[in-house]
Amino acid sequence: MRILFIAPSYYPHIGGVEYVVKSISERLAKAGHEVTVVAGEPNTDRPYEEVVNSVRVVRWPVWSPGNAYHILRKRGELEKFSKELAGEADVVHVHSVHSIFTVYAGLALANSSTSPRIVVTPHYHGTGHTFVRRVLWIFWRWRVAELLKRASAVHAVSKREASILASHYPEARSKIVVVPNGVDEDVLSYRWQGQSSNYMVYAGRVEKYKRLEIAVNIAKELNLKLLIIGKGPYGEKLVRYAGKVYRGGVEFLEPQPRQKYLELLSRARYAINPSRHEAFSIFTTEALAMGTPAIISIEIAENLEARARPLVKDLVIAEKAPIRTWNEILQLYLDKLYQ
Repeated sequence: MRILFIAPSYYPHIGGVEYVVKSISERLAKAGHEVTVVAGEPNTDRPYEEVVNSVRVVRWPVWSPGNAYHILRKRGELEKFSKELAGEADVVHVHSVHSIFTVYAGLALANSSTSPRIVVTPHYHGTGHTFVRRVLWIFWRWRVAELLKRASAVHAVSKREASILASHYPEARSKIVVVPNGVDEDVLSYRWQGQSSNYMVYAGRVEKYKRLEIAVNIAKELNLKLLIIGKGPYGEKLVRYAGKVYRGGVEFLEPQPRQKYLELLSRARYAINPSRHEAFSIFTTEALAMGTPAIISIEIAENLEARARPLVKDLVIAEKAPIRTWNEILQLYLDKLYQ
C-alpha cells in the first residue's frame, strides 16, 4: 500500500502529533508499505527530501510563529506537487486540523483528479488557546469542515474526542472511527519504582493551556519536587511563577533522551498533566503503562478511559487504563482506517 502522511512538522521536531506520525509511519515502512511524509519545516526556504528510518520525508517551508499555525509558503508549488503526490498514493492521511499547512495540503490532495482515500486525524481541541487563536478559529472552522466533508474517514483517538467532533461537525458523524493512540514497546520494560520518590514529573509542550501553574501548586502542597521536561512559548512565564510560588521546588529540563526520560518517569511519585485540552496525552499513557500513578484532568481520564479517583476540583488520580502498543494499533489503522 502507498500511504502519504501530511503533518505540521516531523521528527526530529518534538510534539504529540510528530510522535504519532513517526510511530505509525515507521512501522508501516517496516511492514513493507511505501510511506511518504510531507511535513512543514520552519527552518528552510525551499522544499527538500530525505529518508528517515526508511520513511521518505518531504520538508516543506512554513512560517510557524510560536511553533503554531504552520502557515504555508510556496503555495503554488505545493498545489502542483500535491497533484503529483495524489497520483502516487492509495491513502492520504492528514494529521491536525489546527495547522494551516496540513488543512490546505489536505484540501489540495482531495481536489486532485485521482481522488485517493482521505483519512483525517484532527487531534481536535475544539478551538484555539489564546484570544487571537479563538477569534481566528471562528473563521478557520469552515475550512476544517470542508476537509472533513471531503474525508473518507475521520479518525478520533478517544470516544470523548469522537463525541466532540460529532457535536461540532454533525455532517461528519457517520465517518468517525475511534482508534486510540499506543505506546512504544520499550515502555513495557519499565515498572513503577517511585513509591517513596521525592518528585513528580510533567513532560510535554510548555503552553499556557496546559495549566502547569496547577502542577506547581500541587507539588508544593504535596511537598514534592516538580520536574518539567519540555519547552514551549509559556516557559519564561512559568519559570517566573514557579520562582514566586515554590522557589527551588521546580526544575525545568530540556527534552531528555528516551531512556533517561523513561527512567525519570518510572521513578516519579506521580506523573501530572492538568491540561483540559488534550485529544489523548501520550505522556500520561506512558506513565500508566508502566504503573506510575497520574494526576490528571477529568478530561484526560475520560479520553484514556482510565480508572481514577477524585483528588481536588477537576483533577483525579489515575492508576490504570486500557493501553495498547503501537504494533497492535498499527493493525487497527490498516483494518479500520485504510480499507
